[in-house]
Amino acid sequence: MKNKFILSSILLISTVSFAFDLSSFTKTITDTISEKTQTSQSSTSNSLLSNDTISSGLKEALTKGVDFAVEELGAQNGYLNNPLVKIPLPDNLAKMETIVRKAGGDEMMDNLINSINNAATTAAPKTANILLDAVKNMNLEDATKILAGNNTAATEFFEKNTTTDLQKLINPIIEDSMKENQVVKYYEIVNDFYKSNVESYTKNSSVMEYASKLGVDSYIPKSSDEDLNGFVTQKAISGLFKMIAEKESAIRENPIEQTTSLLKEVFTK
Repeated sequence: MKNKFILSSILLISTVSFAFDLSSFTKTITDTISEKTQTSQSSTSNSLLSNDTISSGLKEALTKGVDFAVEELGAQNGYLNNPLVKIPLPDNLAKMETIVRKAGGDEMMDNLINSINNAATTAAPKTANILLDAVKNMNLEDATKILAGNNTAATEFFEKNTTTDLQKLINPIIEDSMKENQVVKYYEIVNDFYKSNVESYTKNSSVMEYASKLGVDSYIPKSSDEDLNGFVTQKAISGLFKMIAEKESAIRENPIEQTTSLLKEVFTK
């Protein structure tokens, strides 16, 4: 009798345990089927859209991205205060920065960095029409593939296919902006300071010879002869694309960002 009771208890516990496991197992299967169904429905929904609709949706997302990028980066200190897009010094100037600062050149280095970033900020609103025209003129033959790509696929496609032309168009804007923000003036101050206070020392001492023997002489900065205009143009455009990508990602992920019927139609999952 006792053995029967024990066996019955074990059977009951096993049955209950199995029921819980079965319930859990069933729920897992149900959830998986539901998820696959939703994904399938989303894929089917997207596949029913015409390439023209998808292309128009992608262009609208990029247009929203351009507006967002220009507004954010065109605000006061838009580049300088944004770690994602802040423009650094070119390599050779970056090499000399620590030495110049240690020699008392903090203010002049700050002025140079600020002027470079302010030049990009001043230029940002003036690039809007160029960027928007480039979006309108894009031939998105790979629209479906781009839509199914990662969260910044449209921006990456835009960047890949327009950067060269954009650089030519935006370069004069950056050049004027750099003049307005006295970039060359601050650049020359830093360069002259370095030549007078540091470079002469390294040339006339055993420092360079010792560095050469160690094979690290290339790490000792020399007075700079940078193409600042080209450098700032490239970095300014890169910053614009990063912000456009940020907006594209938001539109793809967040229904609240899908502010038009076209965006909802194309990006609703």
